[in-house]
Amino acid sequence: MWNFFGRSHRYCDGLTRRSFLQVGGLGIGGLTLADLNAAESQRPAATPSSRHKSVIMVYLSGGMPHQDTFDLKPGAPAEIRGEFNPIATTVPGIEYCELLPKLAGVADRCSIVRSVVGQRDEHSSFQSLTGFTMGEVQRDGIPNFGSVVARIQGATNEVTPPFVDLFPTMQHRPYNSTGAGYLGSAFNQVRADGEDLASMRLRYIESPAFAGRRSLLDQLDAFRRQADTGSIDEMNESYRRAFDVLTSSRLVDAMNVEREDKHVLERYGRGSAKHLGDGAPTWNDQLLIARRLVEAGVRVVTVAYGFWDTHGNNFAHLKQHLPTFDVGISALVEDIYARGLDEDVSVVVWGEFGRTPKINDKAGRDHWAPVQSALFAGGGMKVGQVIGSTDKTAAYAADRPIHYRDVLATVYHNLGIDSTEYLRDTSERPVRILPEDCRPIRELVGG
Repeated sequence: MWNFFGRSHRYCDGLTRRSFLQVGGLGIGGLTLADLNAAESQRPAATPSSRHKSVIMVYLSGGMPHQDTFDLKPGAPAEIRGEFNPIATTVPGIEYCELLPKLAGVADRCSIVRSVVGQRDEHSSFQSLTGFTMGEVQRDGIPNFGSVVARIQGATNEVTPPFVDLFPTMQHRPYNSTGAGYLGSAFNQVRADGEDLASMRLRYIESPAFAGRRSLLDQLDAFRRQADTGSIDEMNESYRRAFDVLTSSRLVDAMNVEREDKHVLERYGRGSAKHLGDGAPTWNDQLLIARRLVEAGVRVVTVAYGFWDTHGNNFAHLKQHLPTFDVGISALVEDIYARGLDEDVSVVVWGEFGRTPKINDKAGRDHWAPVQSALFAGGGMKVGQVIGSTDKTAAYAADRPIHYRDVLATVYHNLGIDSTEYLRDTSERPVRILPEDCRPIRELVGG
């Protein structure tokens, strides 16, 4: 069984998405999958993209509890500090949750901002992906930051889109990512969940290779027309699958994690493609896919990871899912540095808000917009530090409050974009990317 996009998984609705299509036992007119794969192997390998800046943004749907991960308060009363203890990291004086030992082991390659402020209490990805609230985005058509990058910088090569969105389609619709808005649909992301991959295989394939494959498809079509009526349904399905194989591209290849060394796969861990609650899965293949995509030339990759809306049973939920998060995110950080990508690839991990300081009567933590933590790595940023702090209950920023829009200003800066510059919308009206007072986080980028 051959798989385009990693190990076989079924989603919670029981369907295997087109974006994770498996092909096996294909035989049409004597042409087998082995023949197709052999032909594919004869195609000249794509040359790596020239060096470019890129970002992998990991969005934590539902809002991860900051005081149970990167901002523990062991001296607080029991109803605030919770069940977990802090552990030492590779950076003296910096501590993470005991459920994050692998991230603690790469703390010297990360920076944690404990004082992200300014977000509204709303369950959506909009603030993280655009720098504006859901209402503002819907009213004004404010684009996803990846679409802004696509508009300003374009693609790095002819066969790779600038912006790929790995978000699955989540049940809570505002968790799902936004599009290009006022920039126009030409700058929408390529979505790896749903029908976009079908068009992606056509759009991002070298034309000479496509012409040769079209000739082969014409032969397949002739054979199909000669098939007896009783087998036509099976032929249509086999034909479609053959077409999917024949129109594979560099981008699709990048999404096939089985091309990776087994030790890399083991380091990232597996997780599950099954959605949690009405949010995203804790599926570590997508983190590896993100790294492979930026190496293939993609400028922006967005990932939705996990479901952290723990109004009840917070600690049991974290005991089950934080270890998977720990393995996957630490592997991504290690991988970025091991492959010499740390000057060019920025990694940002954050959600829509933090959680309440006080544990509720269901052993959960509720929404808490006043402050949250965010993790940064790579991008040539200064690492091995904690920026900002919260008060003794992790309720409010006590030192160096950093507006959430400054997180995006930092991302733009790392990509070589001034977030205060203007773009023109589809009506040629000038629109500023972010408000004028937004600034990159100086402790990360200097200046």
